[in-house]
Amino acid sequence: MSMMHLFHTVSQECSKLTTKKYSTSFSSAILLLHASIRTPIYNIYGFVRFADEIVDTFHEFDKETLLSDFKMQTYAAINAGISLNPILHSFQQTVNQYNIDIELVSAFFHSMEMDLNKSRYDIQGYQEYIYGSAETVGLMCLYVFCEGDKRMFEKMKPSAQSLGAAFQKINFLRDIKADYEGLNRTYFPEVDFRNFTPAMKARIEQDIANDFANAHKGIMELPVKAKFGVYVAYKYYLSLFKKIKKAKPALLLNNRVRLPNYSKAMIFMRAGLRSQLNIF
Repeated sequence: MSMMHLFHTVSQECSKLTTKKYSTSFSSAILLLHASIRTPIYNIYGFVRFADEIVDTFHEFDKETLLSDFKMQTYAAINAGISLNPILHSFQQTVNQYNIDIELVSAFFHSMEMDLNKSRYDIQGYQEYIYGSAETVGLMCLYVFCEGDKRMFEKMKPSAQSLGAAFQKINFLRDIKADYEGLNRTYFPEVDFRNFTPAMKARIEQDIANDFANAHKGIMELPVKAKFGVYVAYKYYLSLFKKIKKAKPALLLNNRVRLPNYSKAMIFMRAGLRSQLNIF
């Protein structure tokens, strides 16, 4: 192994470790992808996770400066094809290898910057935030899944955006307490969490249901290398969604909805069976 290859490997292992430590569920889904496309997905997640941590966690520090520096280093890494930050080095490898549109990276950073200052969103701001924070991530992953097939990418693009949006909106519902009380953020437009009514909750749920329906169409047409892993992630979030729909608004305001480990195992087993029977 050459020393440069060793540096690539060490950087990728950092992104993989980041993914495993921060999200066991996402890590499990990545393991269900074909081995040849796991590493680039780890690389994307590691990058996204670090940016998200800046705006959500590093309250004792100058978050604006940290995010600005991280953004500048990201573009520098992509342009130079190298970075001494292992997370950024592995990310730039994926961006450059799969020719990921730099506009997606810019839109992602724009949403992270919105988190620094905005606490409430109108419909336009909400859609803009969802696109940058979630849909772009789905599209980055789609670049990897399509492996250079531009026609497939364009065909699958709307579904990938819908899946990313659905995941993000469910995370918003799961994290109402942390976002509203801890970070003073309200993402959903025209929603007052001081008076979170069943009608408000139902409107959000219908929007998410539409996203899931649009996403499912695309999952059926994904390449074999990606289909099973993405399908399991879809089923996991769909199960969370069903649990959220059964919960009263007051419960969401006070508790984070979770799936027990046995439920996660059942999702995996059922998805595996449906995959073998080619019934998605």
